[in-house]
Amino acid sequence: MPRFFCAAALVQGQPLALPAATARHVQVLRLQPGQCITLFDGEGGEWDATITRMGRNDVEVTVGAHHATEREPRRAVHLAMGMPANERMDWLVEKAAELGAASLQPLHTAHSVLRLNGERAAKKQMHWQSVAVAACEQCGGNRVPAVHPVVDFAAWLKALPAGDGALRCLLSLADGTRPLHQVLVETPLETSVCFLSGPEGGLNPQEDALARAAGFVPVTLGPRVLRAETAALAALVLAAGG
Repeated sequence: MPRFFCAAALVQGQPLALPAATARHVQVLRLQPGQCITLFDGEGGEWDATITRMGRNDVEVTVGAHHATEREPRRAVHLAMGMPANERMDWLVEKAAELGAASLQPLHTAHSVLRLNGERAAKKQMHWQSVAVAACEQCGGNRVPAVHPVVDFAAWLKALPAGDGALRCLLSLADGTRPLHQVLVETPLETSVCFLSGPEGGLNPQEDALARAAGFVPVTLGPRVLRAETAALAALVLAAGG
């Protein structure tokens, strides 16, 4: 059954004019009145719905039963990463959403190739959020990860809440770094994890030191040097807990 993200109040038994973006998606698929679809609002669970009207620029449905279906990982995992260049950030957002990331924080770091400011940064954030939505529509996820606005590394660290209870991990190739799987074994599944990783060139020594001072534990995924986007996703899979 076709699945659509719907940023609107969904109430069983009530008629609903779909938001413009959702309506366009339904029209592109050439669905017809009487056909059944699935709607989700990104906050958990999903609703049956039946198309009742197809207009030129609008679509109306009747909202059906709600199903408290969850397909999320056992552990909440947040990714904060120096943005990889070119289309790799799009790919990272898409795959992270498919794998069940709880949120994504794009960062400007010293070695970042991609630099975004002002209106361009806002447009990119909206684009990445739409990529996350599309990934959840495809994979069956009912909770859409938030893609936060792009911020500078130091400002993000300074704004982190103290004592939030999350495990903070810094992906690192430094000598003496603990294997991630060892750290996770010692961490209850109910504890959320925030992974910090650098862009293609990694974090510089000053950024690494700041992260450690902010409570990030250096961890390693193994002896191989992974691409920036691969490392973040590998950490996500290991920490999610199935």
